[in-house]
Parts: sequence; structure tokens; C-alpha cells
Amino acid sequence: MTVVKAIIFDFIGTLTDVKNYSLEDSKMKLYNAIAEAGFNVDVESFLEAYSQAHEKYRIIRYQKLIEVTNAVWISEALNNLGFKTNPEDSRIKTAVNVFFEDYLNSLELRPCTKKLLNKVFTEYKLGLVSNFTYAPVIYAGIRKLSINKFFKAILVSEEVGWRKPHPKIFEETLKRLKTTADEAVYVGDSPQEDIKGAQTVGMKTIFVSSQFYSLQNLQESLEKPDITVKNICELNEKIQHLLANSPQTKN
Repeated sequence: MTVVKAIIFDFIGTLTDVKNYSLEDSKMKLYNAIAEAGFNVDVESFLEAYSQAHEKYRIIRYQKLIEVTNAVWISEALNNLGFKTNPEDSRIKTAVNVFFEDYLNSLELRPCTKKLLNKVFTEYKLGLVSNFTYAPVIYAGIRKLSINKFFKAILVSEEVGWRKPHPKIFEETLKRLKTTADEAVYVGDSPQEDIKGAQTVGMKTIFVSSQFYSLQNLQESLEKPDITVKNICELNEKIQHLLANSPQTKN
């Protein structure tokens, strides 16, 4: 019988809530940063070009599962408006940081998250995998919430190059944790990105409903996690029993 040795978590939605965040406010802050950097363009023109470039790369990101960072489509938007930039332009990098300030500040740990991590991190190797276009936000968020010490491996799609549910990001996580898929359990809130993705490489899965994905969303997806819980507090209460009684793989 194969025993569980590692638990891998999704980050946003699963371990954190996003509170009082406004994407439109962030877009305006992005425009202001672009304007202050010397790009002479009106707000309507910039936001239209930004939206077009964002949509182009959103299709690539979600259909091909290739991650593309924000600086790429901001640079392309500006170039389509007649400027000459590239994603490495320091002005664009500064603007990306400004864009994400509010989002970073909106992240809050879900109730019972620290209790859960404290309970499992001495017994299991813990990993964290996040689909995110700008890795510094995830690292800053983990530090801000004081949970970085729990994880032996942290992977962000922007750095890996592949988004969940692509197998490569899960396989890389297992490699860094020095464990195999049948020794790992994946905990996430997205039926497609988390549950389907982790099961594709052979991991057992736990679905946690969130502000983004409900139990109804899970039912409609037709994905079948090994275990389903309604929140992190329920998972914290039952984790040892669930893992002890989860389906084990015969060698």
C-alpha cells in the first residue's frame, strides 16, 4: 500500500479569500502609472488596446495552457498605440507592480488555514501551486500572510511556463518535493485546474468549495474528487481521518 507523504495546495481561493478587490480600480492605477512614465496616451485608447491584448493572450493562456505575464500584453498594447517597448522595459515592470498593489492587499487567509498548515506540515511535505501571471505577487502574498515557512516547494505558473491543468506544473511540483503522484494529495477549489489537473498525473484530490467555485460548480463540472469539503475548517477537523481512510494505491 502507498502511504500519503505530501500534500499540495492551490493558493488563491483555496487557502485565501480575495476581499473588496476592484479590477477596474487596478486598471486605472495601471493607466496612471503608464502616463506618469511618459507614455502620452489618453485613458480610453490605452484601456481599449490593453483589453484587446489581454484577450489575445487570455486565449493562449486558457486554451494552450501556456502562461504569459502581464508585461507582455501591456507592452503589446503600447506598441499597437505607436510606442516602441518590450516586456523588459523598466517602466512597464513598475506599472505591473502598481497594478497588483490592491490585489495583494486584498488577500486574506481563509478561516482555519494556519491551524491546518500547522497540523500537517510536520508530518507531510507541503507544496503550493498557483496559476498567476506575475509570480512576485504570490511570493509577496505568502510572506504577507506568514505561511511561507510551511512549504517545501512553491510553484507559480508564470515561472514554470505552464498553467494548471497542464501536467507539467504538477509533475514539476512532485519532482521538487521528491515524491511520486501516488504518494501525494492535491487540495484545490477549481474543478478543472485543480481536480482534473492533479488527477491526470495520478494524485488523489480534495475539493474545497470557495468564493470562486461552489459545490454546484463541482457537480456541473462532472469532475470526481476523492474527497469534498465545504471549507478549510472542515478539512482541518477531518484531515487526519480523511488521509488515513482515503483510497490507497496498491504497489
